[in-house]
Amino acid sequence: MQAHRNMNPRAVSARILDQVCFHGRSLSQALSQALDSLPDKAKKQKPLIQEICYGVLRDYPRLSAIIEGLLKKPFKAKDGDIQSLLLVGLYQLISMRVPDHAAVSETVAATKDLKKPWARSLANAVLRNFLREKDQRIKQAEQTEEVCWSHPQWLVDEIRTAWPDQWEKILTANNQRPPMTLRVNLSKNSAEAYLAELAASDIPAESSAIVASAVQLTQPVDVDTLPGFTEGRVSVQDAAAQLAAELLQLKSGQRVLDVCAAPGGKTMHILETADVDLTAVDIEEGRLEKVKQNLQRLGQTARLLVGDAKEPETWWDGQRYDRILLDAPCSATGVIRRHPDIKIHRRATDIIALVELQAQILDAMWLLLKPGGMLLYATCSVLPRENSEQITTFVKKSPDATLVSIPVSNDASWGRVSGAGRQILPGESGMDGFYYACLKKQS
Repeated sequence: MQAHRNMNPRAVSARILDQVCFHGRSLSQALSQALDSLPDKAKKQKPLIQEICYGVLRDYPRLSAIIEGLLKKPFKAKDGDIQSLLLVGLYQLISMRVPDHAAVSETVAATKDLKKPWARSLANAVLRNFLREKDQRIKQAEQTEEVCWSHPQWLVDEIRTAWPDQWEKILTANNQRPPMTLRVNLSKNSAEAYLAELAASDIPAESSAIVASAVQLTQPVDVDTLPGFTEGRVSVQDAAAQLAAELLQLKSGQRVLDVCAAPGGKTMHILETADVDLTAVDIEEGRLEKVKQNLQRLGQTARLLVGDAKEPETWWDGQRYDRILLDAPCSATGVIRRHPDIKIHRRATDIIALVELQAQILDAMWLLLKPGGMLLYATCSVLPRENSEQITTFVKKSPDATLVSIPVSNDASWGRVSGAGRQILPGESGMDGFYYACLKKQS
């Protein structure tokens, strides 16, 4: 992408969305690369570019259906950037507080920055036609569940089957903007003291009734404005993810394995919680680089290994672990509000492959656990096939595996019992969708 050459934020957004929607890249990768390449004078456009990209992907099924109804013929594959630009224009006209005339003129002007001046008249005509028939066009598009809920139909069906009483709330939560939640490093500070620091910096926030280390901001801010961020006194992490370190029941001196560890949020929280001998494993060397950066920022040490969790014999030192955190690869259907590109990239067939992969990793990791040790199985999915059904199947075939009930106090209750574990649905108590199950190995 050549975001640095194109200062019109609509053009930058269109290039990012083209990469995500039509070339299979993740939003986090494409966005990060584009924003990093902006010159200093254009950095102030970052929030607008982020708002547009996240907003378009959040509402992608509906926006795409409207565009389809406005075009006489579909775009050629090489013009995904122009198709993306029209989505950018529509999103502004429907969901942003940009005056209609400015949204149209700036979007049309972006065709020049994309080096496709032929598309100028097309973009102008499509957006103006939409404005003339706005209500009718939206109503016309909203004839299917996929468009009404802005989720692919297979996922609507999957979530409705799994959660017949909560499916509408789940889909609604997936389409909301997520809060920015922080994890206070309790080895260096208390949440109460950090809240006072935030207040002194005019950053409104409140503590969590569920997780002692969690603080939720009223409005997202740049991490560089957070007191103590560069010194490792605070990190960005959803409250649901912060439950993992607590559920591991860590004690100093234990050997702990964090598998599928990148980008390392839970890894860091483990190190902040207890003085343990920690090994973090991930299959991608590039992703472990992020873990390394976090270790440096927090001033912590851990053993980092590139390895396949299905094949521990290629990296394991032969000594078993007291605790294993298996943050299993999953559909990420509990964090769609943070990663709306999941709606585009995930396929129904992926779930079958993921369930099989999870089972293989679970079997392999169980062999690495000491008798009397505990394995915490975690996903950011809301699908029982990856969660409660996966664990139930494992326990049935593993005579030395015992389920450990997850303690939840009445004054700080979270989630709900789901088969063999506990499930948080997206948006509950402001948290992401997460599943946890604790398994103890019999001595």
